[in-house]
Amino acid sequence: MAVLFPTIGSWYRRTNGTVFEVIAVDEEDGTIDIQYFDGTIDEIELEAWPELILEAAGAPEDWSGAVDMDPEDYTGDEEGELPAGWNDPLEFLDVAE
Repeated sequence: MAVLFPTIGSWYRRTNGTVFEVIAVDEEDGTIDIQYFDGTIDEIELEAWPELILEAAGAPEDWSGAVDMDPEDYTGDEEGELPAGWNDPLEFLDVAE
């Protein structure tokens, strides 16, 4: 398997299925900053990069991984009720009378 060069903005998948994005490469310090799908930031030594078994991956379609929200935050107070403004972003604006 060919070694993939760490490119800022590119997504990679480890053999265990973990998906992350390269967010910075600091050649001076010899580090690569990565952000996992859940929003966690980590750092990899530039020297260790070629030893990782990685494959290129597409950006996740589900954006909720890095958002700190519980499932209860997606729904309203009553069972099955959606929060106000969920389908109309202008509903949250104050209307001048």
